Order: sequence, then C-alpha cells, then structure tokens
Amino acid sequence: MTGGEFGRITFVFETICLADCELYFMMDVNRKSTTVVESWEGSKGKQSYTHIMTRNASVTYTWAFQRTNQALDVRRYISDTVKLYSISVTNVLDGVASVCRACALVPENSHRPSSSCVPCPAGFYIDRDTNRCQECPPNTYLAGRHTYGKDACIACGPGSISNKEHSRCYSTCTFSHTDDNRTLTFDLSPLSGVASLIIGPSFTSKGTKYLHLFNISLCGHEGERAAVCSDNVTDVSSKDIQSDPAQFINTVDSFICQSTIIPADGRGFRKAISSQSISLADTFVGATRDTVLNDINANPYLFTKKSHNVSDINFFYRSNQVTASCAQGRSSVITVRCNPEKPERGQVSVPSTCPAGTCDGCTFNFLWESSTACPLCTEDDYHQIEGACKGGDQVTLYVWNEPKLCTNGVSLPSRSSTPCEAVALWLKVGVGGGAFMAVLLVSLTCYFWKKNKRLEYKYSRLVMSANKDCELPAADSCALAEGEEPDDDVVYAQKPTLLGKLRAIANKHEGGDSSESVQLNSSHSDRWILG
Repeated sequence: MTGGEFGRITFVFETICLADCELYFMMDVNRKSTTVVESWEGSKGKQSYTHIMTRNASVTYTWAFQRTNQALDVRRYISDTVKLYSISVTNVLDGVASVCRACALVPENSHRPSSSCVPCPAGFYIDRDTNRCQECPPNTYLAGRHTYGKDACIACGPGSISNKEHSRCYSTCTFSHTDDNRTLTFDLSPLSGVASLIIGPSFTSKGTKYLHLFNISLCGHEGERAAVCSDNVTDVSSKDIQSDPAQFINTVDSFICQSTIIPADGRGFRKAISSQSISLADTFVGATRDTVLNDINANPYLFTKKSHNVSDINFFYRSNQVTASCAQGRSSVITVRCNPEKPERGQVSVPSTCPAGTCDGCTFNFLWESSTACPLCTEDDYHQIEGACKGGDQVTLYVWNEPKLCTNGVSLPSRSSTPCEAVALWLKVGVGGGAFMAVLLVSLTCYFWKKNKRLEYKYSRLVMSANKDCELPAADSCALAEGEEPDDDVVYAQKPTLLGKLRAIANKHEGGDSSESVQLNSSHSDRWILG
C-alpha cells in the first residue's frame, strides 16, 4: 500500500568481537544471484535493521558471519559471536500472524453477516469510533501498514497532490508562488521525461574503469516512478551473457536511481556491464523554494550562485531503504534553476566538491538548469515603445524586458498602428503670431532703449557745456506790470499720448533742440504763439 512495498524484514542483532569480524546480510532473488544488502564490521551494539522488498518475487535472505579476514588460526577468536535476537518478516508464504490489528466492520447496508470483517478500499481508513471505512481527505495519502484512525492519512507535502487511491503524493510538474505581489507560475512538463547523468570515469585499485550512471525522473508519471536502473550481471563472463542475457537482469524503478557501469573494454566483456543498482528516491516529499523540508537539506552552497533573481525550486525525495551509514535512509534533492542560456531539456550536474553526487553517502544533490525552469511570461515581462506620429499614424512596438527571464505564457503582442492628429492650423497660426509679436516687442524695446541712451548722453553734454560759462542767461519775464490786467487767455495744448511722447523724443534727437508750444487765445482777432 506504500507504492511498491511488497514486504519487509526486520531483525535485531549484536556483534561481540575482538578482531575485525564482519556480519553480512545477503539476498537471493528468484534463486538467480546473491547480493550483499548490508554488512557490519567490528563490534556493534544491539540494534535493529529493516530491509524493504520492492519486487513481487521470491526472496531468500542469508546471514553470514566471519570472525576475521586475516590468514590466521580462527580458533584464537572463537569467542567472537553474533547474536540475532529476533527476525520479523511480513507478507510471507504460509506465514503466521504475530500481532492483531483493528478490523473494519461490514457496512450497515451490506448483506454480509455482521460478524465478518472486510478490507477497506484503497484510500480508506478505519474510523476509531464506528470501525467503519472512511475515505482519506483530499491531498492526503494513507500511511501503508497503519490504517487505523484518521491520523493514518498524512497530508501531502508542498507542491504535490494525491492520486485517487490516496496511496502516494506526486507533482504535476507545475509550481507557483507569490513574489513581490506577483504570482509566478512554472510549467516544468518538458522536464518530466527521464534524464541521465554519467559521472566519471573512476578506476579501481586494479585499474578497472567504471562510471556512475544516474537516471532521474523529476515528476514521474502521476506518482509512478519512471526512472529505471538495471543490473544485467554481477560477475559473469561474456559466454554467460550470450547464453541467457535475460537471466541476470534485475531492475530498480525509482524517481532517482544509480548504477555502476563497467564499459565494454573493461575486464574482457563484450558489452557494458551494469551493476549495484540502488534507489535513491522512492517517495516524493514535496517541492518548495525553501532549502529544508522534513529534515532534508538542499545545501544551496554546494552550487554556484545564480545570476538573476528568479528563485530556485527544490524537489525533495526520500528512500526508506536504511543502511549502516544512513539510519534514516537516503534522501535526494533536485534543484531546478532558471537559466535562459540552457536548452529546453536543460543540463543536470552534481556539486563540484562532491563529484559522486553526495558528500556523506546519504544525501544526494543535483542541479538541473534549463530555460523551461523560468516562469511563464506575463504582461509584466514586456513593455511598449510608441513611435512618432508620421502621416497621421502612430506605430506602437512591444519588446521583452532584458534580460528575458520567462518562457511560453503570453505571447508578445504584434506591432499596432493607431491614427493620430497633427498640430492644428489655428494652433500653428497662434504660435507663429505669438512668436512674431514677441520678436517685435523685443526689437522695439532694444531700439527705444538705444534712443534713450543717446538722449541721456546729449543731455549730459548740454549740461556740461552750460556749466562752463558759470552764468546763466537772464530769463525773459512774461509777468504783467503792476495794475495791468490780462487781456488774453492762455490755453495749453492737449496732453500728449504715449505714442506722441515717443514721437517727440525721436524728433528731438533728429532736430537737435527741444521746444514746447503753447497756444494763446487773444481777445484780438490776431493769434500769437509764444515759443
């Protein structure tokens, strides 16, 4: 019910040794080949080990204990022993039950006898109050062997949903998050296929060349693991391979699996040998921008820093297969990074400081750079450029923001043309007339300013020449004698206007002298003017 678990074996052991003893736990599948599942060296305290069987096949388990690897008399270490306290195997043929579990009662509307128990359908748990089968809530999965109580339904991790049977959670290869009040959506479906990564070559102590092959399935197929690694042989000759090539095939399906490849030119084999296939990612934990999820660390410092502000997406996986070095099993993290310079399928790499993909043997880190890992394009990813109005039309162009950090999504709008109006005739005439009047006023101001300066100069010369004689001429008197009555009326001319004053000033400069006319009205018929 856990998506590929057909059985498990758990045993408790302890080793008491004085020398370099070693305990081997081996497995034989379908009586074809025996492989070492795990081994322990030296003295080990009392502990438990669990191995999960992921294939529906007949399996034989064997324990082997070796007191020493030295070519000495083994009777010296006769007291070195291994103790197996208990062995528990599930889903065995002709097995017996060691414990009892809760039983789901027959539904009330069923025609079965009320005393019988029924298995719950896929994705259902046993309710504690009614002992009836209840379906798990959406986006939760049923935790395998524990089906009693609602807490058996475990919520899926971020960025994942559950299948119809609530047996597993998986990613739809889509991801979205909100950043600076903007929702970014990622479509990673072009990366859903299986990608392969070969690391090496490396060499054994005898000079045999071998490679590490990783098959990676980012999203799988609705939760089904799509990456497959095969073991075609462990140590056979080319003659054995030709006789029955299918006899030695052993496959491992996973989200991420690893195989050791010995090229055809090594050790006299005619074809490449694949062995030691292991699963690094049995279940999908979740996808998030965070670097830690369920105690799995993405270790972002292992890779070079990104050159843009688009967030990386970390896909977390876990393998329940525990080892002597990894008590919690193995885990893997695939960091998906937006890189417009990479092709659509992208490129997978491992940390430069950990060329085997892992620095501790338990956590594997991969970096998948691709242009597909960029968010879908939105209207915020382009801007418009408006051209000048020519011939009554204005052209508008749309260009992507640089650098372009998006893919697919909305398309770039095509260029558009809109009618526009030229400057109106009355506006042109008004602007032209205003400019002419401004120029005219400036010219008149300059002209009269120069005339005024010349007038001031001549006036100052006249005053200076008058002051040289030190005597002023006697003023003519027009006063009346004592007792004389005026017979004539004096009438002054009309007050000159501003234009008249300007003309008078101009005439003064041209004539060289100034005078003022006064018109006198006499009682006599004759008129005279005093100048």
